[in-house]
Amino acid sequence: MKIERAAIGPFGTNCYLLSENGRSDCAVIDAPPGAAEKIVPALKKRGLTLAAVLITHGHWDHNAGVAELLAGTAETQPVPPEIFAHADDRDCCERPEKYKAWYQAAIPELGDDDFRPFRVSRWLADGETFFLLGKAWRALHVPGHCPGSLVYYCPEEKAAWTGDAVFAGSVGRTDLPGGSFAALEDAVRGKIYTLPDDVALYPGHGPATSVGEEKSSNPFIRP
Repeated sequence: MKIERAAIGPFGTNCYLLSENGRSDCAVIDAPPGAAEKIVPALKKRGLTLAAVLITHGHWDHNAGVAELLAGTAETQPVPPEIFAHADDRDCCERPEKYKAWYQAAIPELGDDDFRPFRVSRWLADGETFFLLGKAWRALHVPGHCPGSLVYYCPEEKAAWTGDAVFAGSVGRTDLPGGSFAALEDAVRGKIYTLPDDVALYPGHGPATSVGEEKSSNPFIRP
């Protein structure tokens, strides 16, 4: 699998474009604000069809670009991509205006147009298996940073996308609405640290790491 990463938006949020040699479909994991400006031209240039957008969690910096991405791909593909997320973040996806005031206080230049809702086509449950790019994937619910946080794990690729649950040498903040360090600690230990040590972890911010590396050196959550 070809994994391309771009840090986009005011918080440098990682947007991942996943593709396979010999396949015309592709997937995106997280769509920060401004993601469409990078993704849509790349799809057109390479003749790729966006099959799915996987949302790791409902925070604005990870999904504010979904609506624009859907509009941009609608010009070239008649069937819209599937949108995956966890139901505990339904309001963040479908009613982002509820969180608008908090983000505008932090980033005053944000306007109403920066909070465009989108409809999720598939709400994934913990442990649910789905198929994408010809491979089996598993969704792992890892609340604590955000109620609906998901890890997307592809065993065949020995890779998992962790959103803001775990970073290289760190973990997601838990002082935001719906956050809980106890819940995050349980989820990381039970859902991420139980994966094989050689599984690569692709976080929502910063560089990639691995399960083994975080188990041995992450100072915030020990095995």
